[in-house]
Amino acid sequence: MEVSPVSVMSAAVLGMLVIVTGGVAYLTLAEWRDRRRKDNEKREARRR
Repeated sequence: MEVSPVSVMSAAVLGMLVIVTGGVAYLTLAEWRDRRRKDNEKREARRR
């Protein structure tokens, strides 16, 4: 069974796409969480 270079490159591109998409999702979630935490701290500071 021969593996063509096109199929190897396609698999590599698909793998990189999954990794990059996961990284973007992680950074988006982290930014949302940090912004929410900061907003909650501001609200608590105003109540005092």
